[in-house]
Amino acid sequence: MPDDNAVIGRMKEVFAAIDRKDTRQFVAALTGDAVFRFGSAPAVHGRNAIAGAVDAFFSSIAGCRHVLHQNWETASTFACEGEVTYRRHDGSEITLPFADVFDLRDDLISGYRIYIDIAPLYAQ
Repeated sequence: MPDDNAVIGRMKEVFAAIDRKDTRQFVAALTGDAVFRFGSAPAVHGRNAIAGAVDAFFSSIAGCRHVLHQNWETASTFACEGEVTYRRHDGSEITLPFADVFDLRDDLISGYRIYIDIAPLYAQ
């Protein structure tokens, strides 16, 4: 089983990359065959496709910041719940609850599922 502190440290780096809108560093944390699913959107397979989906999402927001409240780990899974504050291009912000599940393999993320209702971000 990986060192708990090491796993938490890696996950914090992933969230920091997301909050910087750093797609390159984010996908570097993924296996080549990773599967990514954001909310109710279809699953995306592979680093290149995930990078494209993440870039498209990042272009729709001005920024974001995550706060993790709890996390759980097994030998091959990391799960967490928290809140994410999105900054829209008009400068307004909205904070939404989320839960994420990460499948881990060889110190990388092989699966990443985000459970969130993202609709309020785009509501007028």
